[in-house]
Amino acid sequence: MILLVDLCFRPRSLSRREFVDPIAGILSRSGSDCQVVHFFELSEEAVQGADRIILCGTALKDDSYSKRIDLFTWIRDSERPILGICAGMQVIAAVFGGKIFPQPKIGLEGIDIVEETPLLGPPRRIEGYHLHNFGVTLPPGFVLVAGSPDGVEAFQHPDRPISGIIFHPEVRNRWIVEKFVSL
Repeated sequence: MILLVDLCFRPRSLSRREFVDPIAGILSRSGSDCQVVHFFELSEEAVQGADRIILCGTALKDDSYSKRIDLFTWIRDSERPILGICAGMQVIAAVFGGKIFPQPKIGLEGIDIVEETPLLGPPRRIEGYHLHNFGVTLPPGFVLVAGSPDGVEAFQHPDRPISGIIFHPEVRNRWIVEKFVSL
């Protein structure tokens, strides 16, 4: 079972339809079972019962998740594969000592994959959809996978199955979600 963590400002918000439900749809079409839990309602049992975890994005002006990073410290000890998308990447960065800072981007943009990984494949340029007000610094010890030090597009933990991407694969790169499931 794949756990989708809803990072929207409140449980069952309208934003869930735009940022969480499309991920659930991709998973369903690929034959994967998933459970959606809002980060305010997340329990240790839900985390422990998951085979994989996706921290989903949220609306452009929604940053309530960043004010409650204390609710995500479980990520440090998790051995499960975790993918952070947009706000989810920001949460992972903050948990591991990176910084969240203003960096608005909206629309399609070229993304340079600079490091080969099982999730994103070999170095090349892809196009991804951005919808965020914040970027991150690379957390200490993480590997820059896409973008640059001033514009981190994707990162990965060097020893654990934890990755983050700032763009929205549910819009333009569904294969990334499908690949995460198959890794």
